[in-house]
Amino acid sequence: MPQDIDRLIKASKKAIAFSSPLYSGFRVGAALLSGDGRLFTGCNIENASLTLSVCAERVALLKALSEGATDLKAIAIACATEEPCYPCGSCRQMLFEYAPGIKILLPSRRSITVLGLKELLPMPFIKEAP
Repeated sequence: MPQDIDRLIKASKKAIAFSSPLYSGFRVGAALLSGDGRLFTGCNIENASLTLSVCAERVALLKALSEGATDLKAIAIACATEEPCYPCGSCRQMLFEYAPGIKILLPSRRSITVLGLKELLPMPFIKEAP
């Protein structure tokens, strides 16, 4: 997995260049690793109607899901700040629904923080069976 971690972090940092933070100026890139070794990248894309803006993590997740990836192992989320860039609540919930066991890698200029999703979202919304 160390080789995959390096690939994932490099891809998340590269994805930052494609972000479109028209209003916030805050650039984010993400890269998601599937069990079969495929990488899916995403970047944040903002819109004048802010509720239509999409986070980098969800772009990567939706790309993976739309291409048939279901075994999602890890996601790296990068931004150009000193501190790690944590996913928002919406991204945490989406990741929980589709990849509850995913590892989250948060590279910063000083280190890499690795967390399980349960640490970031200890009480997720859970759909009750009918």
